Amino acid sequence: MFDTRTPGRQPGSARSDTRIVPAPADLRVALACVPTGADVKLTVLLEAVSEGVLVTGEASAPVTGECARCLEPTASSVDVAFRELYEHDDARYEEAGDDSDRRFLRGDLLDLEPAFRDAVVLALPLAPLCRPDCAGLCAECGVRLADAGPGHDHDSAPDPRWARLRELDMGRERRNGASAVDGQEA
Repeated sequence: MFDTRTPGRQPGSARSDTRIVPAPADLRVALACVPTGADVKLTVLLEAVSEGVLVTGEASAPVTGECARCLEPTASSVDVAFRELYEHDDARYEEAGDDSDRRFLRGDLLDLEPAFRDAVVLALPLAPLCRPDCAGLCAECGVRLADAGPGHDHDSAPDPRWARLRELDMGRERRNGASAVDGQEA
């Protein structure tokens, strides 16, 4: 929460502030998150404008997760910037309702968590990688390919329960120029 009385309501007045705040819960996507309570560096500039308070902010937060290819733990950080206008008029807040994309001041205090949450969640990686060249997991045995080495191979006999499937044609004759109807070339 930021007190908006310090910059005042005179358009053009401004105040900057830097804080270390704990990360709120549920800043996450499928494979990455900002740990709840982690230290987040938040730098904001509060500028009084005729409509309300214009907030320009930057935040830096740690990110943990799992590699999208090999499921190893990952650690990185996310740096975001956001800019939001918080309007003064409480009467317009009632008109806009909860579905509005507009943000309003409630009294003299400003809650930046919704704007911060939107910026951070949109910046989280959807497919984080432990390394840019991560080879992932072996499709047959599930071993991590970086640990298995370049000679990792599966030349073993197929599972006998699946042997009959190898006998199915599946259109191979047609692709090789033979007609599936009469066995003659087209």
